[in-house]
Amino acid sequence: MNPPPQAIHAFRRRGERAPADVHRFLDQHSWPLVEGSHITFAWRGEADAVNLRHFVFGLPSTMPMHRVQHTDLWFTTMELPSGSRVEYKLEVVRGHQREWIRDPRNPFVARDPFGGNSVCQADGYSTPEWIEVDAEAREGTLEDHVLCDTAFGDDRRVTVYLPARFRPSRRYPLLLVHDGGDYLAFARFKTVLDNLIHRGEVQPLIVALTHPSDRLVEYPDDSRHIAFVAEQLLPWLEERYPTFDTPASRCLMGASFGAVAALSVAWRHPGVFGRLLLQSGSFAFTDIGEHKRGPAFDPVVRFINQFREEPGRCSERVFLSCGTYESLIYENRSMVPLLQGTGMRVRYVEARDGHNWENWRDRLREGLSWLYPGPLWMVYE
Repeated sequence: MNPPPQAIHAFRRRGERAPADVHRFLDQHSWPLVEGSHITFAWRGEADAVNLRHFVFGLPSTMPMHRVQHTDLWFTTMELPSGSRVEYKLEVVRGHQREWIRDPRNPFVARDPFGGNSVCQADGYSTPEWIEVDAEAREGTLEDHVLCDTAFGDDRRVTVYLPARFRPSRRYPLLLVHDGGDYLAFARFKTVLDNLIHRGEVQPLIVALTHPSDRLVEYPDDSRHIAFVAEQLLPWLEERYPTFDTPASRCLMGASFGAVAALSVAWRHPGVFGRLLLQSGSFAFTDIGEHKRGPAFDPVVRFINQFREEPGRCSERVFLSCGTYESLIYENRSMVPLLQGTGMRVRYVEARDGHNWENWRDRLREGLSWLYPGPLWMVYE
């Protein structure tokens, strides 16, 4: 166990054990308690054991919490570097039952397709102000469409974002986003687009947001998905909306398996998509032996192994980001020299965060403004 920081250490030394003392101590602080690089997590209640379950690759994923003698107060302390952001849950053990819960004393919650987690914001991290609704920013609009008889053999929903002040007489760059519905729901993507375009940091864009059926099957170099994006969706968008028809105006974007899908489409259709925005790509590969990531990664490994053998200059600019607390950090780092070696311009960014939607949200400003700089950056660069 790490040495206890000042607050919990002082509480234990005072020997206060009455319920009112515990209640007063908890109310005096915000939880988790940040004291420099020390973060203290606390939970109050009767249990046989309590564990901190966090998502920091490289540390034991389960950290036991310790009970303050003669109380129902449990705590544990970990050290995190400045700027860290960590998602976690508390595991409460009673007999044979184990329940994972969000921290009831922590107001910060990150939501995802599986529910949500509590968020620990270490010293030096702050939520970007450009993700919040700006009353001065004009809002873009969302249009829902259904493409029938796709390469998948079914109909597919596509949501299209049109920027504020959209004019059919103008032309716009086109951004195609894998898992678009999740970016909207969990990364505040529409608000981010509205704000960055309003501030002149990103060019006005037309954005197509896709909604997969079975992403783990469709995304890893699936021929149906490649045909759907490059041969059906792209022509449909360019016929319906006033987009530029140059590779530099087209961008493919995705996170996790979505990043694999974006790279796959661009690689199978070189020279069509001049921009790639790849976040925490699930770029698993093998140099020797077998991978240990489960059968869902089998097609990923086959594709990435093939790509590593014949990378090719499939795009012009590539923005990659990954969290240093992800198990995929090694694979993402290894992609940088590989992509650079093809002649593509690559910008790579790491953050002290994990494999989650708010990490990907926090990197959107840097990625989009580098790929499609608005008039603000075009003046000063």
